[in-house]
Formats: sequence, C-alpha cells, structure tokens
Amino acid sequence: MNLLINLLITAVAAFVLGEYVLEGVSFTGFESALIFAVIFGIVNAIVKPILTTLTIPITIITLGLFSLVINALMVLLVDYLMDGMDVVNFWWALGFSILLSIITSVLGGIFGTKS
Repeated sequence: MNLLINLLITAVAAFVLGEYVLEGVSFTGFESALIFAVIFGIVNAIVKPILTTLTIPITIITLGLFSLVINALMVLLVDYLMDGMDVVNFWWALGFSILLSIITSVLGGIFGTKS
C-alpha cells in the first residue's frame, strides 16, 4: 500500500511542478505524470545505485552535492524514455529533482510513508 501511496505522491508532485511551478518541465497530462512516477521509481531502483557507486570519489570531493547531479540525470533519463514529458535542459531537470525530492519528502511524512 505504501508503494501505491508513494507513486501517487510522486505523480501529483511531479504534475504540479511541471504544470504550475516550472516552465522548463511539462507533462501532457496526469497520466504522463503517473507513468513518470513508475519509470522514475524503476530507474531509481536500478540505475541510480550503479551511478552512485561509480561516482563515490567525486561525491566525496563535492561533499555530497554531486548526488544532486545524479538525481537530475535520472530525471533526464526518464524524460528520454517517455514521450509525455518534456524537460528543456539540465538546469530545469536539476531544479525539478530538488523540488520533487523536497515535496515528496514532506508529503511522505504527512501521509506516513517512508520515501
């Protein structure tokens, strides 16, 4: 049940960010945001641990800030994999990933799920 709630929280947060907050990120509809949430979860489960492991030295040198770059790259990868989402460039992806992380953490805390 927590998985479904987390997917819905991610989809709602992504849709609101894409449609109302950030100009450089857009979805064709809420269905696209749901697809984004599913693909993003899969990419975070499979690709992100590999990238995180490979970039440990640069993450240590940057005191963990490189993990923000990895999150932005995950958003760009999902944008590449799906048709209903459009991210203009890396900087929009970075802002989107930061805001998405904050919002999903807050909403996950409110609804009692662990993100």
